[in-house]
Amino acid sequence: MTDSGDDYVYDEESGEWMPGTELAERQRATAQVQVRDAVGNLLADGDQVTLIKDLDVKGAGQTLKRGTLIKSIRLTGDDQEIDCKFDGIKGLVLRAEFVRKR
Repeated sequence: MTDSGDDYVYDEESGEWMPGTELAERQRATAQVQVRDAVGNLLADGDQVTLIKDLDVKGAGQTLKRGTLIKSIRLTGDDQEIDCKFDGIKGLVLRAEFVRKR
């Protein structure tokens, strides 16, 4: 065992004692949500996506057509929702299952 000057803490999930910084890093890695599009591509903030289905937008009274390009998405922390900006629609949130990464 090396003396790195770090306090050891008990990780209940693994049942092991480990340095506090290592445990914090593990928890941070598991807390990150992975959002995948309809075909399984990993999405990230700033990606461009294309709609794979016509979608009626509730409250806006319009339909986004299949093939519409959505630029600069943001992840919301939910593994199936992405925040988008589109002309004329404020606060647009789309389900990841209806988009494909471009």
